Amino acid sequence: MKRKDELPDCPVATTVSLIGSKWKLLIMRNLLVRPWRFNELQRNLEGISQKVLTDSLRSMEKDGIITRTVFPEVPPRVEYALSELGDSMRPIIKSMETWGTEYKQSFN
Repeated sequence: MKRKDELPDCPVATTVSLIGSKWKLLIMRNLLVRPWRFNELQRNLEGISQKVLTDSLRSMEKDGIITRTVFPEVPPRVEYALSELGDSMRPIIKSMETWGTEYKQSFN
């Protein structure tokens, strides 16, 4: 997790610095439903490269937004899930979904 002195003064800028990329928001959207494996996420997030997905997941794990669980199996199984902190973003992402739905309906 980032230290307080590493974060911007503005609360909105802080949020954007943690989840402000297109891919991070879409990863979180998926993880709101259930834990996902890496390949599932990559298939579902059309257009994301392996590098960008890897970097996004590492960054989100480092910031405490997601958890990474490695299961002791052969072959190894890794699942990504929202942490308690990440899950606290649920109402924000739900609001974005509602706004997007209403915006799309305004064209009918």
